[in-house]
Amino acid sequence: MKKIGIIGLGMLGNAVALHLLDSGFEVTVFNRNKDKTIQTKEKGAVVVDSPKDVAQKSDLVIIIVKDADAVKEVSFGKNGIATGENKELIVADMSTIDPSESKNISEKFQEFGINKLDIPVMGGPNVAITGDLVMMASGDKESFEECKSVFEKIANKVFFLGEKGVAHSIKLAMNLQITMLALALSEGITLVKKADVDPKIFLEILNSTYFKTGMSENKAFKMIDGKYEPTFTLENLKKDITTMTNAAKSLGVELPMIEKAEEVYKNAVNEGLGGIDYTGIIEYIKRINESK
Repeated sequence: MKKIGIIGLGMLGNAVALHLLDSGFEVTVFNRNKDKTIQTKEKGAVVVDSPKDVAQKSDLVIIIVKDADAVKEVSFGKNGIATGENKELIVADMSTIDPSESKNISEKFQEFGINKLDIPVMGGPNVAITGDLVMMASGDKESFEECKSVFEKIANKVFFLGEKGVAHSIKLAMNLQITMLALALSEGITLVKKADVDPKIFLEILNSTYFKTGMSENKAFKMIDGKYEPTFTLENLKKDITTMTNAAKSLGVELPMIEKAEEVYKNAVNEGLGGIDYTGIIEYIKRINESK
């Protein structure tokens, strides 16, 4: 399997495409905004005009777009993947979407004789460019095995989790952790600063304990310095949080903390903070405390 299609060249999609090109794959790309294809084109990717064209030129098409509606549009809309009539094609969705939506999309692809896999990942463009993502995969096992060598180039750990939809359930649970960690660090830093304590001392102590995380060891220091270069935007995390709360409702599960977090992130986006890194949620916490 050497011919790979990428649909969606945001920060993550672009990094995945560049890494696959560096790894010797033939890569065909599509993005609605052609400006985002320039870097991959310079590396040797073939830029085409529609998802249909990607499907016709590929053995595996990886979708990396904003939400379920965007996945459905590139899959079944005008000149979508399904219209490419490539019966040998496998589609893999790296977008973060509701598990029930993922199942419906998989079943729709089956009507066209196409198998779809779920392959959400953990990690941003900084690790995608080196092939060090963590991938959660689910769907048809035979299709997974066909694509495994490609996935192992994209990610340094690949977990096959079973039937369709499962990987997206775990991805939502993982992004729930990110949401809460960013808020906990933001509130901890804000608390100690108000107490006239250097927040770097707080982080030094935190990182000496069982409770340290990759976020507290790396991004938290940038949070203190007000550096929020996005690897995953606050607005995109807010979108995923809404997906979490909707999934919880459909499962009949009450998750009170993520519901409260959704309101906080929504307010932050409304304050104009959506385009910065998700750890910039600390800026919103600062703002609501400025008048106190």
